[in-house]
Amino acid sequence: MTTVFHTVTIEKAAEAYVLSRGRARFLSIAQAIRAIRTLMPACKATDRELEALLAAASIVHGVPVAFDAPTANSAEPRLHS
Repeated sequence: MTTVFHTVTIEKAAEAYVLSRGRARFLSIAQAIRAIRTLMPACKATDRELEALLAAASIVHGVPVAFDAPTANSAEPRLHS
């Protein structure tokens, strides 16, 4: 018996998360980053890189995004659709 394991990339994880939230009112970047870091604890991507991947996947799939992750430049959440 042969067992095959497929490699999950950060890009695929971000897209899968976006697709799983497709019927929600919006995608929370902060929540998505926490979920990806929980599933992929060895992820070396920065929060900014994950935010960009999640935003791109959200645009492709038409999911509104809440940029609610804390940043040095902004303390207020931003909502984009």
